[in-house]
Amino acid sequence: MFDYHSVPMSAVPPLDSRRVAFAGLRAALSAEQRSTAPEAFTLAEESIVRSGLGDLDVVLGGGFPRSAIVTLEGATGSGRSAVAARLLATATANGGLGALIETPAGSEGAFYPPALAAAGVDLDRLLIVHANDAMAVARAADIVLRSAAFGVVVIPMITLRATAWTRLGSLTHHANAVLIVLGEAASDELRYFASLRVRVRAASVHFAGSQGLFCTLAGIGSEATVLKHKRAVPGKHARFVCTTFEAGAPLGSVRERASIAVVHESGHTERQLAL
Repeated sequence: MFDYHSVPMSAVPPLDSRRVAFAGLRAALSAEQRSTAPEAFTLAEESIVRSGLGDLDVVLGGGFPRSAIVTLEGATGSGRSAVAARLLATATANGGLGALIETPAGSEGAFYPPALAAAGVDLDRLLIVHANDAMAVARAADIVLRSAAFGVVVIPMITLRATAWTRLGSLTHHANAVLIVLGEAASDELRYFASLRVRVRAASVHFAGSQGLFCTLAGIGSEATVLKHKRAVPGKHARFVCTTFEAGAPLGSVRERASIAVVHESGHTERQLAL
């Protein structure tokens, strides 16, 4: 049996010394964590799809992760669809394929093909599927992902059971694709199964050309917040400008006006321009 009485009291460091030692250790670990190079959170090139929006790709560790369900959440006009268009442009470049499953009669509506083309999407390499309801969207996504031929698949935000999201997540992983889900807010089930969640909001509006009623919308300044990221650091923010992709816009200085949120007594929120 160990003889505690044989151990001299001087062998045990004083309580104050131990506290100082622990405080020093915590400070050293904290400093090492803060000084970690950004490259440590950068994903490998073959495991991402870049949006081409520099600041957004940086905060995501290089781009949107493959083999993952990704949500782009925000109000209509926030810039979420422009981000999806950029990803489809990347997917259809260099002989790749992209898929867009949409519900024209639903709340998300449908994409405008000329605007997609202006954003860089090769329409000859893009599969567009019209679905009538949530189950039709899920079935179409299932078929598209099982083919493993599409690098990016975009669907509207729909309500599905956990088992359905589990299957779509597994198919996305095996296809090495990015499943983009567009909508205002993700359901509890989708929040769990999504590897990346990005909230997009309109921060400013850009006008070009003449003053007053004769000016032309040049784009929207958007702010993206990383709500969840399983492969990088969440909580980061990025700002970028989404252009209207319209050719022949009037030349002139681009003017920016802030976009502010106005909450009515009923709880409804709308965006207005700060004059």
